[in-house]
Amino acid sequence: MRTRILLAAAAAMTMLTVAAGTATASPSGPAAAAGSGRPDTACTDVRLSGSLPVPPAGTTARQDVSVGADCVPHLGAVRLLPAPAGSAARTAATGTAAHQVRSSSEMYDCCNILMTALYTTTTWDTVDGRVAHAVTGVSTHNNREPWDAGWSVRTVGTTEAAASVTAHAEFGYRGIFDVTGDWYANTHDTTVQLNGDGTAACRFDIVLRHTFVGWHAVRTCS
Repeated sequence: MRTRILLAAAAAMTMLTVAAGTATASPSGPAAAAGSGRPDTACTDVRLSGSLPVPPAGTTARQDVSVGADCVPHLGAVRLLPAPAGSAARTAATGTAAHQVRSSSEMYDCCNILMTALYTTTTWDTVDGRVAHAVTGVSTHNNREPWDAGWSVRTVGTTEAAASVTAHAEFGYRGIFDVTGDWYANTHDTTVQLNGDGTAACRFDIVLRHTFVGWHAVRTCS
């Protein structure tokens, strides 16, 4: 069984995808002073999409995605790191198998400061090869500035479908780099696909209204 899971995870690793959306360079706006390294231009409507399989127990799959000089996402290598405590599958006293998947979708600026993030923890049981009792917890992070400014959470919630759950979070910004609140907007969507054999996968979508070269996303699945 472990060999089959390892092979499935390895196969899924080869199927990672990324979509660039309609990324374009536009004249500078209110956020041009945000330390982008390109003070004269910003990248508009950038989409960072991709997926990671849940790796073998005890490990976390992590991938960095950076915004290149062409305003197109550039994929980093998938790395396997030690998993957070408590993320391994367990067996309940009834004989049903209980599983847990954790995901993180984080967006950093060029100075490696975390701007916005969406985190999920999904637990579910498998009974006779079927998914049962799926529950998802969601949390977010938004970087704040003095005087009640910075990033804020506008919307957060989950949508459940057959054997999958999608967490959605929308963030807005009003602060020292844009006093109008109309320039920045980040949207995070994370979908966890659950399978009756106890395997799972995480899919990530981040949409950025404006961003800059050197900004980067970090996504994990464990």
